[in-house]
Amino acid sequence: MGLLFAAVIGLAVYGVFQGVRMYRADAKLPGDLAIALEVGSSRTTVVGSGVDRMGMRWAPSVLRLMGPKRVDALRRRLDMAGNPGGLTVHRFAARRAVYGFLGVLAALALLTRGQLVVALLALAFGLVWPDVIIRAAIRKRKSDIERTLPDFLDVLAVVVSAGLGFRQALERVAEKYTGPWSDELRITLRQMDMGVSRRDAFDQLRKRNASDQVSMFVTALQQGEELGAPIVETLIQIATDMRRTDAQNARRSAAQAVPKTTLIVTMVMLPATMILIVLSFYYGSGVDFADILSG
Repeated sequence: MGLLFAAVIGLAVYGVFQGVRMYRADAKLPGDLAIALEVGSSRTTVVGSGVDRMGMRWAPSVLRLMGPKRVDALRRRLDMAGNPGGLTVHRFAARRAVYGFLGVLAALALLTRGQLVVALLALAFGLVWPDVIIRAAIRKRKSDIERTLPDFLDVLAVVVSAGLGFRQALERVAEKYTGPWSDELRITLRQMDMGVSRRDAFDQLRKRNASDQVSMFVTALQQGEELGAPIVETLIQIATDMRRTDAQNARRSAAQAVPKTTLIVTMVMLPATMILIVLSFYYGSGVDFADILSG
């Protein structure tokens, strides 16, 4: 039974880190990646793991059980995660089907041996592991975008002040960057090329990202356009506000870290230090406490 549980863990890790590349003609993708596939960004990497292939036949059933509202919410979460590895709604449902089945199978096997706690852990692992991966991808993507955005706006302001229009400057600067923010801008630019208005394209950019700084950027850009404010001053002001927000978040995180550090020191380091001191005195004194106690 231990081998079965180990196989479940190993298969899950394989499904995350080991991908089998599929040809584009063989990949059946829903419409949520149609624009991204035309852009040439990192979202175009269509990768299907062995887990995806095994669970693809059950993906429609999983999606029906989830319901339209939960599927729409899932699609938005995948967009915010950047569709890592070409992950689509159907591929996510396939992974959930495989992990759920393996989790239930491992839990039943462990229950026959009376290992209730481990069985519950295996079941929980099978049910929530795909969601954990998506949450981690969303956090990482958000962090990468927020770290890149202020410097990007500074460079964009310089290029715009040199005489290029905003649309041309945005494209020129986006070509020099790599990463999720550059990918998002390429999608936005491609939408504008396809006839989407600038306001709608940037509104969709905001919806695809869970970052407050992206929302601040889009809002300030649209307000500046409505009020007729100079675009260079608007970009510089946005970058300054973002750096101020980052500094405030860093101070807040540092303040929250102090109680956690104190708790760790009190519960772990202080008892360990006391035990070390007592043992040092014991071995250094040369006193045989056994004779004292027996006397």
